[in-house]
Amino acid sequence: MPVPVPRQRVSTPSTPGTPGTPDATGGSRTPGQAPAAPAAGGGTDLVLLVIEDDPTGTFTVPELVDASGNRVRVRTARNLTEAERLLTDDVHCVLVDLDLASCRTDDGDRLAPLHHVLRLAPRHAVLALTPSGDAALAAEAVRVGAQDHLCREELDGPLLSRAIRYAVERKRADSVQVKLAESRLRAQENARLERGLLPTPLLQGSELRFAARYRPGRSRALLGGDFYDTVRTPDGTVHAMIGDVCGHGPDEAALGVELRIAWRALTLAGLCGDELLSTLQQVLEHERDNEEIFATLCTVDIAPDGRRAGLCLAGHPSPLIARHGSAARLLPYEDGGPALGLLPRARWPRRQVELGGAWSLMMYTDGLIEGRSAGPGTPRLGQDGMVEMINRQLAQGLGGEELLEAAVAEVRKLNGGELTDDVAVLLLAREKAATAAEDRSARPDPAPGRRAPRRR
Repeated sequence: MPVPVPRQRVSTPSTPGTPGTPDATGGSRTPGQAPAAPAAGGGTDLVLLVIEDDPTGTFTVPELVDASGNRVRVRTARNLTEAERLLTDDVHCVLVDLDLASCRTDDGDRLAPLHHVLRLAPRHAVLALTPSGDAALAAEAVRVGAQDHLCREELDGPLLSRAIRYAVERKRADSVQVKLAESRLRAQENARLERGLLPTPLLQGSELRFAARYRPGRSRALLGGDFYDTVRTPDGTVHAMIGDVCGHGPDEAALGVELRIAWRALTLAGLCGDELLSTLQQVLEHERDNEEIFATLCTVDIAPDGRRAGLCLAGHPSPLIARHGSAARLLPYEDGGPALGLLPRARWPRRQVELGGAWSLMMYTDGLIEGRSAGPGTPRLGQDGMVEMINRQLAQGLGGEELLEAAVAEVRKLNGGELTDDVAVLLLAREKAATAAEDRSARPDPAPGRRAPRRR
């Protein structure tokens, strides 16, 4: 004999126009919010929301108790408007009658009540109540999104209690699968963005050593707006740049990819200095979502002999240089230009700097210097603190990949946890001073009919 299931009303005050509905604990929820998951093994009491408009109803007892002594408390709603008010955080499952009169449509869609519930409660387990013998309707209900179906004429307490728990577990398993799929897609997106933001350097034929590190600021975050690149042009000049689009996330990362690709193309086309940065600013202005987006940039073009370089800064921290036998220090550069995208007719002067024979040049984004110096609440590390840190690591004999790895790790340790900003670091190094003959061979040949200039 079927066991009657409760018709229980819950007095839930609501204010017209207020999206949140008070729950049993005094909190509120937005319709469609995920319910609290029951403990594994089904040892937690569950709450069922029944949506049916039968005035006589079969749901007349206050609660169900299964063989294990676990309870299922039941709430009922006559229509979807009432159901939306009763769909609080503690509801685990919704049972909807497919014969709900208030949801009948002119086109005869018998699944209309289910479609409404799935839109109303996308994160809840849903059971469809169908007439006995209509196997096609029951199968279609499961196909469109219900976790299971129950026949009204065969309904009893143990069957309903078991179906609810199975439905809740199926919904939880489905949610886990969705999250795994989202994680895979996120990983694929990260890989695509990484290939665009952090490319393989084009340094064939150069004696310079290259190393780079990138670390997203937030745990499990997408790559942010930091980007870098390095290329060697046919005349033997090595061009390097590092930049940072304000903000985090895929939009900023995509803009960073566009700026990096544009920089590489313009550099290979022969542009440098103010002309290159002015063109990059035009790219940013056309591609950004709003006028508040800007990007900082540092570009360096190292002469073929490796002893000098041209430096341009667009609102970016100055690089750090460590020469053989001396401590690392920041390259002096006080008259850099503003960040790209801030001033429409800005200029970026190019300054010539001497590098020397053997040296290491480190370019970085501000994530490396904006972390805390000794945990939360302490002053920021800053450029001076970074220089001291790098000098300690150089004194330990670190260089190349090891130096960058140690620098990023120590900055995170000093900060007292994960950094809030992305960190990108690029290192170019010349390990020995070239001889005079090597210097002459590194310089490009003079144009036909023109004598090479005499060195003084």
